[in-house]
Amino acid sequence: MTPLPLPPVPAPYQLPFHYGALHQIGVDFLVDPEPVRDVLAKRHPALSAAEFGGRAVVSLNYQLYFAQYAFGGGVTQEIEFNIIAHPTAEAHRLPHLSYEEYAHGVDQTRLLGIARVHVLCDNPLAIDAGRRLFAEPKHPGWFESTMPSPNGPAGDAWTVHCRKASAGPEGSQAVVRHDEDVFTLTADLTGLGSVPANNAPVTGYGTDTEGRALAGPMNLYQPYRHHALDPVADAGRIRLTVHDGATELGQDLTALVGPARAVGAWTFQSPPVAAHNRPYYLPGPR
Repeated sequence: MTPLPLPPVPAPYQLPFHYGALHQIGVDFLVDPEPVRDVLAKRHPALSAAEFGGRAVVSLNYQLYFAQYAFGGGVTQEIEFNIIAHPTAEAHRLPHLSYEEYAHGVDQTRLLGIARVHVLCDNPLAIDAGRRLFAEPKHPGWFESTMPSPNGPAGDAWTVHCRKASAGPEGSQAVVRHDEDVFTLTADLTGLGSVPANNAPVTGYGTDTEGRALAGPMNLYQPYRHHALDPVADAGRIRLTVHDGATELGQDLTALVGPARAVGAWTFQSPPVAAHNRPYYLPGPR
C-alpha cells in the first residue's frame, strides 16, 4: 500500500499551533441516531456516528483562547457543533464503550473524535486557518460570554450567547458584527461533582473541498473535568435556546438536539500564570 501524503500546511501557517491559554466548555446530548447519520453522510461521508446504547452524541464545544505570535497576541472565541464519530473503515478497531466510558477518555484508540458540522468564530485569521489546515466548516460569528474566573464571583456558571456576523473586507482583523441572535447555551455546574478525564488528544475530523477526510489531533496538557448530568435531576442546569431556526445551524440544532437533555459537560480552564497582589502602605510621612 502506498503511504498517504500529509495534508498541506499553506503559508503563513505552521503546525503545531500552540495555545497560550484555553478556557473551554463542552456539553453532550444523547440523541436519536437516524437524523445524525443523515447529517454526517452529507458532511463527512467517510465517517460513521458513534453509538452508545443505541444513541448518538452531539456536542457543543465553546472555546476562548489566547495565542502569542511573533508580532503580538490574539484572543479568539469560537463554538463547534459536533457529532461524535469514527472513520467507517476503522470501526473494527473500536472497543465497545458506554457514554460514560467515552466521556472519561477510556477510548485510547482516539478514533472516537469530533466531526465538525458547524463552527462559528470571531477571528478572521482563525477562520481561515481552520478552513485551510483542518477543513473545518468555519464561519463568522461573535459572542457575549461569561465563565468562572478567579477574578470574578464564586461559582461555576457559563453563558455563551452567539450572534450573527459576516466577513469584513480583505485583510480585516475583525468580523462584522450583526445584532441578530443565533443561539444561547447556559450551564450552571455550581456544586456539581466532577472527575478528571483524559480525553486527549482530541481527534477533530474534517472533510476538504475535494471530499478527502482528515484528522487533526489536539493535545491538552491537563485533564478535562467531566461533570455527569442526570437528565431529570440536573435538567435545569443546561439550557440551549435556538433563536434563529431558519439558519442551517439553527435547523441542525433543532433537528438533532431538539428537546434532548444534556448528559454530560466537560470543562477546561488554564490556570493563572501570575497574580498582581493588593498593595500595602510603607511607614513614613503621609
